[in-house]
Amino acid sequence: MRPLPSASHNLVVQYPELLKIADPLNITQRTAYPYTRMSDAVVSSYDIYTKLARAAYCGAKVSSWTCGAACMAVPNMTVYATGGDDMDTPDWYVGYVPMLESAVVAHQGTTLTALKSILVDLSLGLVPLNSALFPGVQNSVRVHRGFAEAHSRSAKAIQSAVEKIMSDHRVTKVATIGHSLGGAIALLDAVYLKLVLPKLTTIKVVTYGQPRVGNAAFANYVDQNISEVTRVTNKADPNPILPGRFLGYVHSSGEAHIVNNTAWYSCQGHDNTADPYCTAGVVPNLLYGDSADHAGPYDGITLGIGACTA
Repeated sequence: MRPLPSASHNLVVQYPELLKIADPLNITQRTAYPYTRMSDAVVSSYDIYTKLARAAYCGAKVSSWTCGAACMAVPNMTVYATGGDDMDTPDWYVGYVPMLESAVVAHQGTTLTALKSILVDLSLGLVPLNSALFPGVQNSVRVHRGFAEAHSRSAKAIQSAVEKIMSDHRVTKVATIGHSLGGAIALLDAVYLKLVLPKLTTIKVVTYGQPRVGNAAFANYVDQNISEVTRVTNKADPNPILPGRFLGYVHSSGEAHIVNNTAWYSCQGHDNTADPYCTAGVVPNLLYGDSADHAGPYDGITLGIGACTA
């Protein structure tokens, strides 16, 4: 059995209230699916998305793409829209990346402290998707109310900016990206944009340290309607095991788990418990989570404000 993390990195010590929304410490709900190691070339292909996620932390200077090292790491970006208040609505931006020939929507992450305040409010339970934003989606498809509300505050502005990029550059690709809470919103962006953009639009989702967003019906809906979803999880980061499965939350497919700084594994299925190759196996409960792994590194790139040097 692996050693427990130090008290300073253990969420049970830091935030004992998280226990009421986490999987029980004696959880027996384990399903190990196949997993395969990802090639170095495939791992490296995610670096551009990680850099875009990192830039979302850089505040107002993102609008002019003058945020220092984080912005310089993605040259020739054209930013079309920004928003958020760094509080209830995480900062976000929409831009065009020539090397990807794609519109990009990126959402800032949040600290584990701020995310905890959203997650532990049990009044923010699973709710149906807003029919005004998600027409035709069945009521059985449910998501965390707090995530849905955060998404709704930026959805229309993001749609407008994406449509402008698609028109200006004649592209049909959109990537939605985010870390932590930003990853949850990015996944909801993908589901929303798939419904409102032209049918030939292809949507790619890349998230980092993303919490569970909805129930099994939502996970299945994502699997059936969004063909490219990669949910990168790092070592013993506890964030991806929240909220707990006993509350009805389930991850969609697409986990890419970092076992160490050089080895990434593709984990099939929902909440794959293969140990040590997938998060639900590595972190069966919060006692084994290490909050130091939440920011990365993700193929050598750490997420947060550290690269916002201007």
